[in-house]
Amino acid sequence: MESSEHDGRHDFDFLFGRWEVTNLKLASPLTPGSHDWVEFSSSVETGPVLAGLGNVDRYRSATFPDRPGWEAVALRLFDPGARTWKIWWASTAVPGDLDTPVIGGFAGDHGLFECEDLLDGRPLKVRYEWSEVGSPSPQWRQSFSFDDGRSWQTNWTMAWRRA
Repeated sequence: MESSEHDGRHDFDFLFGRWEVTNLKLASPLTPGSHDWVEFSSSVETGPVLAGLGNVDRYRSATFPDRPGWEAVALRLFDPGARTWKIWWASTAVPGDLDTPVIGGFAGDHGLFECEDLLDGRPLKVRYEWSEVGSPSPQWRQSFSFDDGRSWQTNWTMAWRRA
């Protein structure tokens, strides 16, 4: 059995600190074949919680499309028994809601996290992917599948760089 130092609990340590993020987001992520992208910037601060078994991102953007003063949080919690992460998302875009968590982990520098969810009453699969986590500019993307995972459409990307 691997030691607790290499079981996955430190997979997100690369994010600790302050970041400037360039976001590209589909204007209509629920419209199949949509190609109308909007760009905005955000700042993110990430730190550990719960003795290292979790971490929290705090996002802020003055330029989020149609939502000046937008804020969001991502909460990640590690399950040492299952060696998986759960990631929850909440934002001022949908006050009072905490999204269904995506669940998964890393293989090398690629992280894959998925769940089944409902968005505006429509069933879908949600996927978060992390790549280039060992580089100075980690990449994140969110994709939706409306056909039970047979195809995926990316609807939000983030390019991170240290602040």
